[in-house]
Amino acid sequence: MQRNIGRTSAEVYPVGWGVMPLSTTGRPDEATAMDVFRAALDNGVTFWDTANAYCMDDNDTGHNERLIAKAFRELGVAGEVRVATKGGMTRPGGAWVTNGRPEALQAACEQSLRDLGVEQIFLYQLHWPDPDVPYAESVGALARLREQGKIAHVGVSNVDAAKLRQALGIVRVESVQNRCNLHTQGDFTNGVLELCRSEGLTYIPYSPVGGRSGKEATGRDKLLAEIGGRHGCSPYQAVLAWLLGKDPCVVPIPGASKVANLADSAGAAHLKLDAEDIAKMDAFK
Repeated sequence: MQRNIGRTSAEVYPVGWGVMPLSTTGRPDEATAMDVFRAALDNGVTFWDTANAYCMDDNDTGHNERLIAKAFRELGVAGEVRVATKGGMTRPGGAWVTNGRPEALQAACEQSLRDLGVEQIFLYQLHWPDPDVPYAESVGALARLREQGKIAHVGVSNVDAAKLRQALGIVRVESVQNRCNLHTQGDFTNGVLELCRSEGLTYIPYSPVGGRSGKEATGRDKLLAEIGGRHGCSPYQAVLAWLLGKDPCVVPIPGASKVANLADSAGAAHLKLDAEDIAKMDAFK
């Protein structure tokens, strides 16, 4: 059942976890957060995705990474989990602003190492292409971080096929993290998923059940409720199972700040949809 991260020997549970909701608007207190970390472990979820920018603003940078470090200390399970983090985004006044300058990425990575409490980051991803910095310079900074031993593997995020090909020409890339769900299926036809498949990369869909803006609509959708009803699962679990069925290279990272939601997401790895379900979800409008 396990899935590899890129061409590495690292195996993870098919459904990962986007840890972001524990640190942004509406985040729970730390005691509740620790309960969710325990639930992740109890349900076998071993791929956790974070970023230094998962926080409230620049005064809070690294909050999500520090929570993960606390979970590792309190639960003693650092060796059981693969953590992916990201650099290249800042949070001035709570906004989301790209900063892909090489010197900024170097500093961000070094701070992430301290905040996570690790000597090497398993997977370090460029959060978003910076329109003010040549993409090759930003990706080159990650290549140097890998050469320095600060990161083990490189990933890119929010890219099209052309950007991915460019990155592959600079450094060994192991993963692509893009927004992908029923409402955003472009990567299935624009060449990104196919390139991940052909190059042996892991495709990591974020906001897989719709994100903050689309999750409620997913939960209310009649088609998904009908599919969920027949399989005895939530609409969200059905969507995750649909994504998992796209290719063995897919590892979705649904966010969760509640124990029940995390457990529900993890259950998608055991759900088998039939061909009719898949066809209807492929054609979802």
